[in-house]
Amino acid sequence: MTLKVYADRMSQPSRAVIIFCKLNGIDFEEVKIDISKRQHLTPEFEEINPMKKVPAIVDGRFKLFESHAIMIYLAYVFPGVADHWYPADLSKRAKIHSVLDWHHSNLRHGAAKYVLNSTLGPALGRPLNPKAAAEGEKILSASLAKIESVWLKGNGRFLLGSLQPSIADLSLVCEIMQLEVVNEKDRDRILGPHKRVLKWIDDTKNATRPHFDEVHSILFKVKEKLKRLQSRGAKDETQFTKKTALQSKM
Repeated sequence: MTLKVYADRMSQPSRAVIIFCKLNGIDFEEVKIDISKRQHLTPEFEEINPMKKVPAIVDGRFKLFESHAIMIYLAYVFPGVADHWYPADLSKRAKIHSVLDWHHSNLRHGAAKYVLNSTLGPALGRPLNPKAAAEGEKILSASLAKIESVWLKGNGRFLLGSLQPSIADLSLVCEIMQLEVVNEKDRDRILGPHKRVLKWIDDTKNATRPHFDEVHSILFKVKEKLKRLQSRGAKDETQFTKKTALQSKM
């Protein structure tokens, strides 16, 4: 049976799993679960992932969720997955796990909190929250600094001084790519001070093209849509102000 990947490409970990499958020639069916339409909360999807989050996979009778666990499983099960993604060397694997464990409570926590509360909240039925966004940005900025000072030490182009990317590189870069939907000035302000992080992002993109670009194209479409909505809102506000001023003179 064909592997089924339940995902929403607006989800950072979903993108990582999809790209991993494409890069490694894994035959799979992508089943879209639209978070904005709350499809992840349906009883049908709960049967696949009781946590009601994407991504999740079904491989025959086997069901699995959590992107890191999924990519590790795929690296084990599917032949042809290059060793650098999840090395056979146990010490290298342990180091990759240390990055992935750190990711959830640091980079992911900060980036997701910042993007949701500064930009994406209304699309998911939640109001913007500047205070929460500021808290998220603080965690995000500290995480980027840690990536530079700890995980990008060494002569390699990738995390842990590696010469080729691992599932940790893919997971973390997909997380940072979510910043593409925020205001460009804010994105540059956050990422600009971290030159090594920016180079590592570019190296990871180059190592995973063309699939990286294709899977992330949704972010740029959403960004353009948000720009149009913001522009329309600004025009409406200007017209309202002019109308109010005119009425006050009558």
